[in-house]
Amino acid sequence: MTEVKAGDTVRIHYTGTLADGSVFDSSDGRDPLEFTVGSGQIIPGLDSAMPGMTVGEKKTVPVPAEAAYGPHDPAGLQEVPRDQMPPEIPLEVGTALSMRTPDGRDFPVTVAQVSDDVVVLDANHPLAGKDLTFAVEMVEIV
Repeated sequence: MTEVKAGDTVRIHYTGTLADGSVFDSSDGRDPLEFTVGSGQIIPGLDSAMPGMTVGEKKTVPVPAEAAYGPHDPAGLQEVPRDQMPPEIPLEVGTALSMRTPDGRDFPVTVAQVSDDVVVLDANHPLAGKDLTFAVEMVEIV
């Protein structure tokens, strides 16, 4: 039976869960995820678990934060005076927003804290600092 190796394009079904068992992403009801093994298209901890798998094989892959979206970086937090936030923007913790860099690039942020004077925006990936677990099924080696 053919085993997956670096450079192969594969299709997998997956369900990603957090430490508390809650699902954060899944291919359930969608086409399988297609990527090239070892190309950096998916998080490193999941990518490195693909070589050696065979079509039809299922396995559980624990991925520590360092091999997923990295640790939560305090430098990714930015305080903005509340009076500088446009009044039409909802300022509730967890609200996803988009900011623009001076050179015109958009990047996502999340409202992390709100006080009378300051809004703290978090530019870290929402899964930064979290250990993840993936249930994976190798569907196809293309």
